Amino acid sequence: MPVSEIRRELFALGEENYRAFTASLIPTIDAARIIGVRTPALRALAARRAGSDEAADFLRALPHDYFEENQLHAFLVARERDFAAALALTEQFLPYVDNWATCDQFSPAAFAGRPEALLPAVGRWLCSERTYTARFGVGMLMRYFLGERFDPAHPAAVAALTGEDYYLRTMVAWYFATGLAKQYDAFLPYLEEGRLPAWTHNKAIQKAIESRRVPDERKNRLRSLRRPLDKRDNG
Repeated sequence: MPVSEIRRELFALGEENYRAFTASLIPTIDAARIIGVRTPALRALAARRAGSDEAADFLRALPHDYFEENQLHAFLVARERDFAAALALTEQFLPYVDNWATCDQFSPAAFAGRPEALLPAVGRWLCSERTYTARFGVGMLMRYFLGERFDPAHPAAVAALTGEDYYLRTMVAWYFATGLAKQYDAFLPYLEEGRLPAWTHNKAIQKAIESRRVPDERKNRLRSLRRPLDKRDNG
């Protein structure tokens, strides 16, 4: 199935109202690059095409023009069961990820079976100057390394991210909020000692307070740690 045929199928699945809705959620993408295909339909298409020669051709056809092509790409890679192949495909794709939705929905299944082997790549991703590559790295730490594999070096690496991009800062805040739910004693000092920028600090507190996984007595403590924002921190 040539890439043009994949594109025709995507356009056949597109809905104008959903296209407008998607564009409103992802303002960093030109609306002209959005077709309007719902996520379940994209996942179903990936399931039908995974493992085929046509899918392999599509995965090599980077960069893609449309948001849904990137989504389909992410869902095809997610179905790759071999760890080394999934990692190689991920490394090839990450430079072309250009929005929060593709970044956050991109989760190769093979990584769940060998998270320790993923750590060197996560370290590289965190050091990337590309917003969504770094965001993906933080997401992998949040997904696989806040439980029994937690290492205090991980929040230190995330706290060291200095990018000013809104979508990177919100992921850092999300990571710290989730850390407060799962590893409270390890994450609390970052707030008590003001180790995060004020905007990220307050956003992490906000997300933690909104979480049902954080007990009320801890939420009260977190509320007391809110900081004033300076003129540069309007988020």
